[in-house]
Amino acid sequence: MSAPKDVHAYLAALPKDRRVALGKLRKTVKSAAPRSEEVISYGIPALRYQGRVLVWFAAWKNHCSLYPLSGAVKKAELKGYKTAKGTIRFPNGEPLPVALVKKLVKARIKENEKRQAS
Repeated sequence: MSAPKDVHAYLAALPKDRRVALGKLRKTVKSAAPRSEEVISYGIPALRYQGRVLVWFAAWKNHCSLYPLSGAVKKAELKGYKTAKGTIRFPNGEPLPVALVKKLVKARIKENEKRQAS
């Protein structure tokens, strides 16, 4: 299967349950970064801000993943979620931690702005 050409194509290819779960995550990350642009990067949806990717997000069989690649959030705040290097997994069927997701995205905006200023 070839990589999707845009986020809408990525979402359209998902089964309904995953599309709904990822739609909630997508809406949350976009609301935290309204001046960002949606793109496909590495074959999955991402938000780009000032020329740099803020976060990636994707749907998997049992979870949605957010890839913030940031140390801005303390491990204690991620307690209860499976994590891997640069990845946070939110189980399908469980409430999305909206405040945590927005905090991560806003931290990435600050990191990008700081990097841009240097």
